[in-house]
Amino acid sequence: MSSSFGTLFRISTFGESHCKAVGVVIDGCPPGLSLSAEDIQPQLNRRRPGQSALSTDRQEADQVVILSGTENGKTLGTPIALQVANKDQRPKDYGNMQDIPRPSHADYTYQMKYGIRASSGGGRASARETIGAVASGAVAAKILQEKFNIDIVAWVSSVGEIDSRPIDGNTITRSDVDSTIIRCPDQAAAAKMEQLVAKLKERGDSVGGVVSCVIRNVPIGLGEPTFEKLEAKLAQAMLAIPATKGFEVGSGFAGTRMRGSEHNDPFIQKGVRLGTTTNNSGGIQGGIANGEPIQLRIAFKPPATISLPQETVDFSGKAAILEAKGRHDPCVVARAIPIVESMAALVILDMLLRQEARKALQY
Repeated sequence: MSSSFGTLFRISTFGESHCKAVGVVIDGCPPGLSLSAEDIQPQLNRRRPGQSALSTDRQEADQVVILSGTENGKTLGTPIALQVANKDQRPKDYGNMQDIPRPSHADYTYQMKYGIRASSGGGRASARETIGAVASGAVAAKILQEKFNIDIVAWVSSVGEIDSRPIDGNTITRSDVDSTIIRCPDQAAAAKMEQLVAKLKERGDSVGGVVSCVIRNVPIGLGEPTFEKLEAKLAQAMLAIPATKGFEVGSGFAGTRMRGSEHNDPFIQKGVRLGTTTNNSGGIQGGIANGEPIQLRIAFKPPATISLPQETVDFSGKAAILEAKGRHDPCVVARAIPIVESMAALVILDMLLRQEARKALQY
């Protein structure tokens, strides 16, 4: 099923950008977890549109409602349905784009695949669809934190040609990240990023960026060789996020410039287990977590919908000039932070449940 993700902790998302509501059904959440809307809402607030001058002007409160799966504030072990209403839709903004596929957007491919598409807002290709992942990821993150002390923090490490200084993934907190509206903890770099995004928004253009993520306190052994290696599932999760175009774990592409003598992570004794002196592996070796922090980087392209005139063609092949209307992010990375964290939480919890089941049956 193309709208489902996970094995033991499984989610199925629903909804389009301009329909009545979007949401998710979670299957496999353990019973007895204390869960209320207040546990989920903070991540949705970090994702919602209209939260700053640098994001889309669409205004949505994105208030989550728990429809099923809980009673008296506790999960029942049955499917949990979460829903968020769409209230500030403007389908008329897309009237001039009915017959013209937006360059680098999903209009053309969806039309060719299905013979029909949601022409207002991008339908399922819209980032609005990520509400389901963020809501369910917040539930997964709560379980990971309470049961296993696993901590996930993402931040913006570059926008366009502006890079932040190296950030210590061992100590960074979400408060550090949220100290700037661009969600880059390097204050000096953040100021430059914010100026660039504001200028491009005013001009009607867009820019991409890179999000870094660290997952701390992951138990050794997570990952299912060979086709569901931990980094493979994380890559699938991250590249399922709209506008993503690249994924790295550990040293990533920079590791191709190193020698094995530089890149190898020597082992040392760390308390009761072995650890490594460096972490070029990014916390994963042979597709299995090795106990070190998992380090990820995700590349986001410039948003495709811009208001600058673009020479293109309509669906019939006739030359056209497209000046997109509507309200769109000039850069998605700040709002992508909770999406990255949530997708990481979904993968780690699912892999953890699979490993715990294996351990329970060991002789």
